Amino acid sequence: MRKKIYRSTTNKQIAGVCGGIAEYFDTDATFIRLSWVLLTLIYGAGIVFYIICCFVIPVNNNTHNYDNDNNTNEF
Repeated sequence: MRKKIYRSTTNKQIAGVCGGIAEYFDTDATFIRLSWVLLTLIYGAGIVFYIICCFVIPVNNNTHNYDNDNNTNEF
């Protein structure tokens, strides 16, 4: 099965673009966010590219948060 890139609904700060890229490459989202900021500061086109990604990359509606399903009280 082929992997698809989606915007993250659980690991997001603004629109979930960096979180979705991190989920796609199975890496930490903080690394992707810092890389994005660094590339934006160096090349300057990161903000425009991020806005384009917000409209082009679809939202992952199939995400299910299993942590809310556990109704156990753990202390």
